[in-house]
Amino acid sequence: MRRWLVIVNKAAGRKAVRVGQIQEVLKAASVDADMVVPESRAETEEVLKTATSEGRTHFALAGGDGTVNLAVNVLLNLDLDGPPTIGVLPVGTGCDLLRTFGLPQELGSAAKHLGTEETYAIDVVTLEGVWGRRYFVNVAQVGAGAAAAETAPKISRKLGVLRYPLAFGIRLPRFPMANVTVTTERRTYESEALAVIMANAQFFAGGWNVAPKATLVDGILDIQIISASKARAPAIVPKVIKGTHLRDPSVRRFTAAEFRIETEPRWPLEADGDLVGNTTVSGRVVPAAIHLKI
Repeated sequence: MRRWLVIVNKAAGRKAVRVGQIQEVLKAASVDADMVVPESRAETEEVLKTATSEGRTHFALAGGDGTVNLAVNVLLNLDLDGPPTIGVLPVGTGCDLLRTFGLPQELGSAAKHLGTEETYAIDVVTLEGVWGRRYFVNVAQVGAGAAAAETAPKISRKLGVLRYPLAFGIRLPRFPMANVTVTTERRTYESEALAVIMANAQFFAGGWNVAPKATLVDGILDIQIISASKARAPAIVPKVIKGTHLRDPSVRRFTAAEFRIETEPRWPLEADGDLVGNTTVSGRVVPAAIHLKI
């Protein structure tokens, strides 16, 4: 069994992370691990770079989807001999990646998984635009949903998963519809739309079943163009939460391994909850890029 490097994101979750609690559950699960508690995003990046230079390959992230996104973006930009292994200790406001695999959202149960041998080779997606290159694991989107992701961090952390729907309600009334062109390796789609979702996994926003047919091991993305008017958009949200929106006539779904999205006017882009930049954006699936501890 490899020794884990546990990286704790103190800023994850509704309230301060209790480092002592994480130590206790790791000890109770007999997990062989070292723990670091970086003070900033930049320090987390340096911890990961130093650890890989020392030959470490197993990283347990105490945080949520944003913490996983940060680690993946650091690790996949390094010259590694093989895919890194990532485990998740859920202490963030949302751990939607774990939901796709039916993994426990409770810290103690998640710690026990670090002591087993099984891993899953999962895809990630690379995004490129004038802002550079970024990876995401879970879900990315352009449009009204990305605008909500931009606003959500400004809302009190105490509200947890409620921050995203509140932010969506705030941004929707003044958000512009756009003429959207989505080009894939097989065809081109054009439509006036409110959002485009690129889903590698099934859930986002703290349990919304945005892509019930998505899987992280098939080498393709689940792409959805949402053409509902702003007046109809609030009625679609409950369907997205339940995963029944794919039957709605305003939702066009298809799959692709590569894509390019152009919008007029420009739209914001978010990936795994972090605002990245604006359209135009190109992307492609990178198969089996990391090993997820299950």
